[in-house]
Amino acid sequence: MLKVFLAHTPEMFAGYYGERALAALRQHAEVVRNPGDSVLSGAALAEAARGCQAIVADRATPGAPETFAAAPDLVAFLRVAVDISTIDVPAASAAGVLVTRATPGFVDSVTELALGFMVDLARGVAGHVQAYRRGEEPMGRMGLQLSAATLAIIGYGRIARRLAEVALALGMRVVVSDPYATPEDPRIAAMPFAEALAAGDIVVCLAISDASTRDLFDAAAFARMKRGARFINLSRGELVDERALEAALDSGHLAGAAMDVGRAPDQRPSAFLARRPDVIAAPHIGGMTPEAMEHQAMDTVRQVAALARGELPDNAVNAAAAHRLARIGVRTA
Repeated sequence: MLKVFLAHTPEMFAGYYGERALAALRQHAEVVRNPGDSVLSGAALAEAARGCQAIVADRATPGAPETFAAAPDLVAFLRVAVDISTIDVPAASAAGVLVTRATPGFVDSVTELALGFMVDLARGVAGHVQAYRRGEEPMGRMGLQLSAATLAIIGYGRIARRLAEVALALGMRVVVSDPYATPEDPRIAAMPFAEALAAGDIVVCLAISDASTRDLFDAAAFARMKRGARFINLSRGELVDERALEAALDSGHLAGAAMDVGRAPDQRPSAFLARRPDVIAAPHIGGMTPEAMEHQAMDTVRQVAALARGELPDNAVNAAAAHRLARIGVRTA
């Protein structure tokens, strides 16, 4: 029977794996749990997973070269997330270790969070709530009516497509910018990046994160946006020059911003932005619903089940280089 190390701390397990997925995983493998409350990495992760053929890793647990070098029994490193940016795939490949990822199970949950951000930025709900809780009597202010506003979505992947559907249902005009995807819905206008920024009353960042999109939203990008526009980041922190965003808010060019991601640890919003009264920040909770969590956890259960049957699992990243799979009877070609 395969032996699997589940790297989640108790906090991460409760939020991103769960008892149902663990029970299902145990039907296919002997499971060893993280013995402490700390995120393991490097040689310490390899030592904790000694004798295990697979590591099931939460998003906080990196796949470092030191781990692959110090884990002679390891065959597969399975990420319970779509993002594998903290896994050194070349190092895993050099060691012959398979890397896999999960499929997006959080499309609806992130879309719903985006809708909440949009409503709050448009109507100032959070600010009024905080004022009342301080014992103050807040003054009402004119808001933005979403049905009369334009939503500009930067990046047109699964979440963006779902958000566009919701926005259209609200009566919003929707424009998108993505060099790799074109909307099929005739109600959605495709635009170059600069034009989409200029069109949006609310601009949502849902672009992919890679070298070409780092600091995509810089001072020039914010300057192209309408005065009084709102900005939302639901992608990755590294897409936004945070000091440029701060300056755009300080100057009043942007009326507000919302973010579920940032450049603080674990992709959380940076404190100097999150504490601003014109910013709505959440601690990377977009995928934190039971349905989203279980979707991705069950992906890893299916991947372990495939390995146990001697099959290559779905969503393999580096199958051609994973020569250690032969040890458990899995063919890669």
